[in-house]
Amino acid sequence: MGIKITTTGHYLPPHIVSNHDLTAFLDTSDEWIKKRTGISQRYISTGENTSELAAKAANVILEKRGISSEEIDFIILATMTPDASSPSTACLVQEKIGATNAFCFDINAACSGFVYALSTACHLMRSGMYKKGLVLGAETMSKIVNWEDRSTAVLFGDGAGGLLLEESETDHFVAEDLHSDGSRFIALTADDKKVTNPFAAATDDVVTAKQYLQMDGRGIFDFVIRSVPKTITDVVAKGNLVKEDIDWVVAHQANIRLLEAISKKVKLPLSKFASNIAETGNTSAASIPVLLSQMVDSGQVAIGDGSHILFTGFGGGLTWGSIIIKL
Repeated sequence: MGIKITTTGHYLPPHIVSNHDLTAFLDTSDEWIKKRTGISQRYISTGENTSELAAKAANVILEKRGISSEEIDFIILATMTPDASSPSTACLVQEKIGATNAFCFDINAACSGFVYALSTACHLMRSGMYKKGLVLGAETMSKIVNWEDRSTAVLFGDGAGGLLLEESETDHFVAEDLHSDGSRFIALTADDKKVTNPFAAATDDVVTAKQYLQMDGRGIFDFVIRSVPKTITDVVAKGNLVKEDIDWVVAHQANIRLLEAISKKVKLPLSKFASNIAETGNTSAASIPVLLSQMVDSGQVAIGDGSHILFTGFGGGLTWGSIIIKL
C-alpha cells in the first residue's frame, strides 16, 4: 500500500502589513528589513485565530478534491500558536469543517512542525487502517510576537496550508530524517508557563515578558548552518538519490540569508530553493505547506509530475528534519 499527496491548499488572512507600515511604530526601515531578511510584507490576522485559518485552508483542500469532510479519517495540525491549551486546535478545525469521523491532534515542533506532522501521518497510514488524512500547518504568530521588539516583529506573519494524503497504489514518500536537541531549547521560546498555585514557592519572575516569542538570532543561525545541510545530505542518501536528483527544496521560510547559506553549504543551486518569504514572512509551521500549495496553484509543480521535492524544517525545540517526496 502506498501513500499519495492528492491535493494541496492554503489560506492567508486578507490584511497585508508592509515594511513601510511597520515604520509607524518601530525604529526600522524597508531597506533594513529587506537587506537582513528578504521580507517585504506579511499577512496579519485581524481577528481570525489559528483554527479559523486552518479550517479555511482545509476547506480549500476538500473543495479542490471534491470530497466530503466526513471522508477524512484524521486531522493532524502543526502549530506553536494554538487557540488554547485545550482543546487541541485540530479538534476545533474538525468542528468547523464537519469532519465528524476524523480523530484529531496537534503537533508542536515550532518551525519544523509540518515536517514532523507529515512524517507522523505517513506512518499512521502505513498501518493500513486509514485511507484519507489532512495534514495542516497553521500559525497566528502575530499573537505571540512582541510588536515593540524590532528583532522579531519584522519577521513573522500568519497563515495556514496543508495537504490531503490518500491510500494509493503509488507511493510519494521516499525518505525522512528527523532530529531534536532539547539542550538548546533556550534559543527560541514563547509563552512560558510557570507553576503558579497556592502551594508553589513564590517567584519574582516577570511572567508577562516571557509570554512573547524570544529568539537568539545568532544562535539559531549557527544551529541552522551546522544542522540543516547535514539533514539534507542524509535524507538524500537515505533515499538512494544524489543531490542532482532533487528538483526543488521547499524549506522553512525563516530568512532569505539562511536559505542562501544552506544552498551554498549543501552545494545545491539557490534556483532550486523555492521561496515566498518576501510576500509572507516567516509563518513557522505554515511556511512549507503554504509554499507548496502556491507552487501547485501556479503550475510550478504538478501532482503526478514525478518531481523530487525535499521538505526541510528547522526551529524551536531545537528541532529539524527533512522529508523527500516524489510528487
